[in-house]
Amino acid sequence: MEPFERVVEQHGATVLRVCRAVVGEHAAEDAWSETFLAALTAYPRLRPGSDVRAWLVTIAHRKAVDVLRARARAGVPVADPPEPPPTGEHPGDGRSEVWRAVAALPPKQRRCVAYHHVGGLPYDEVAALVGGTPAAARRAAADGIAALRRTWTSEEF
Repeated sequence: MEPFERVVEQHGATVLRVCRAVVGEHAAEDAWSETFLAALTAYPRLRPGSDVRAWLVTIAHRKAVDVLRARARAGVPVADPPEPPPTGEHPGDGRSEVWRAVAALPPKQRRCVAYHHVGGLPYDEVAALVGGTPAAARRAAADGIAALRRTWTSEEF
């Protein structure tokens, strides 16, 4: 097996992009860290020849769901309005507006786009993560991409 450090180098950016697409910029790093902590523990038991990227995206999905559930339980009104989110771009991509558009998609579309187009998983694995059939996952991802295309012209990408 490859050293775990090499696995993080190869797949860390993909997992971070998936986490950002699912839980948003502010919680993505926590979900990413939780993903790799869980993966480090389980890595010695991973079967030889396994698709490591798919395995990591699956773990990231579970950690993202945990973050979303915690966020739903933690909503507390405050007297002062929160500070506006930072306007910085995601490291290395130069497309913060695109990420905001992805974040505005309905949850299932956002997850299907993240897992298939960002994470590279086939639709049968996407369907296993989000629930439903591969055809439904394909449709949700296609609807999400269509919504993004309506928002962004080809010159802006």
